[in-house]
Amino acid sequence: MASPNQPAFTGKICCIGAGYVGGPTMAMMANKTPLTVTVVDLNKQRIDAWNSDKLPIYEPGLKEVVEAVRGKRLFFTTDIEEAVRQAEIIFVSVNTPTKEYGFGKGLAADLTYWEGAARSIAKACSASEGLLNGKTKIIVEKSTVPVHTADAMSCVLAACGPPGVSFQVLSNPEFLAEGTAIEDLTMPDRVLIGGLQTPGGFEAIEALASVYRHWVPNERIITANVWSAEVAKLIANAFLAQRISSVNALSAVCEASGADIDHVSKAIGADPGLGPKFLKCGPGFGGSCFQKDILNLVYLCKQHKMDEAADYWEMILKMNDYQKMRFGNIIVSAMFNTVNNKKISVFGFAFKADTGDTRESPAIDICKTLLGEGAQVCVYDPEVKIDQMQRDLTYAGTSNLDRLTTAPDAYSCCADSHAIVVITEWKEFATLDYAKIYPVMRKPSFVFDGRNILNHDSLRGMGFNVLAIGKPIGFSWKQEH
Repeated sequence: MASPNQPAFTGKICCIGAGYVGGPTMAMMANKTPLTVTVVDLNKQRIDAWNSDKLPIYEPGLKEVVEAVRGKRLFFTTDIEEAVRQAEIIFVSVNTPTKEYGFGKGLAADLTYWEGAARSIAKACSASEGLLNGKTKIIVEKSTVPVHTADAMSCVLAACGPPGVSFQVLSNPEFLAEGTAIEDLTMPDRVLIGGLQTPGGFEAIEALASVYRHWVPNERIITANVWSAEVAKLIANAFLAQRISSVNALSAVCEASGADIDHVSKAIGADPGLGPKFLKCGPGFGGSCFQKDILNLVYLCKQHKMDEAADYWEMILKMNDYQKMRFGNIIVSAMFNTVNNKKISVFGFAFKADTGDTRESPAIDICKTLLGEGAQVCVYDPEVKIDQMQRDLTYAGTSNLDRLTTAPDAYSCCADSHAIVVITEWKEFATLDYAKIYPVMRKPSFVFDGRNILNHDSLRGMGFNVLAIGKPIGFSWKQEH
């Protein structure tokens, strides 16, 4: 292992990729350490946004963190070669989308951007600067990647890098939740660093660990071999997604049996072996990681002929698709089996509250269902613009896209509407004056609460017909004979 007397890292840090992971992570690192941190990206528009008053992503508290250190210890630039050449530690946080072609289509991660990053690093490296102890360049996998990506990157770097430079590739996966990223970065529950179990690998691990120790307690820094770190990230996301799909499956059982999912979740969460987190049902999970990481895990299992294990993990995604489809069906069925030409007010398009990220959002599938059924869909989301919604829905193959509109606020969104559909759990939706909304809606007026954040009894008292995921059926126009 690395010597406990190894001095703390005092060099420069660079991050390739200025997205949801790279930007906030590097901003926090510059904020919490005396080190110079440079974030690079080929997308000039994105870099310009990071250097402006309007950051390219929304995250509570992010703007304050960035503005405190930008231009002092935190820099954003498109000059990749210069930043890479000067930095001893280089984080790589580029996109790894699911392949849409060739072997592994629909399952494996597309590592085109990763290989491109490795080649860019090798090309920019110099044997005379930006090296730990005059010899080593540390490359850090930050975004989620398939197992053995570090091996592939090491191979490219060794073949393409300059003579006299050795490379150590570490895995340092992020465990951020969008909407609470700044809180997660400020007080992480763990920092995982994986590297080769060799003297050079231990030295690199210790250098990166010393950076985190500026603000993270040492007992929360976990070290491992590089493959364990890569696998751990996939499994962590798979377990969280599994928990969401489990409670969503239970929500259907509760509706059929008359049970209340909130009561059931509270009872389950009281078990210390389970705990209360991730037991809130909803219209399905979204975001950039869960689906992609589970597909990577499925592909890994299939590669090694573990079909039963692959089927097990794939069922999490099938359950998620079922929940999104089921919520859409609840809406159409309750509204007399037709929403054709009816205005439906959709509250929220981001995949969760406190973010503008729409990747894999359940709103995409639900709006696609409603538009396909001929509804006039009006969306209000405080952070998502209509051009992003249109891109997402177009990519999903949505019909009747001309029936999609947006509103500047929740109240105007509901004017002349037949129903409100809550998809994202923005806090403001729970505090709206629904007594003011009810008179301007068509009758009968429906509320479909996909997040169980509203006061259902109060709404029913006003005259709304309310249906909520995982709750006893609150309305049916079908009479028992």
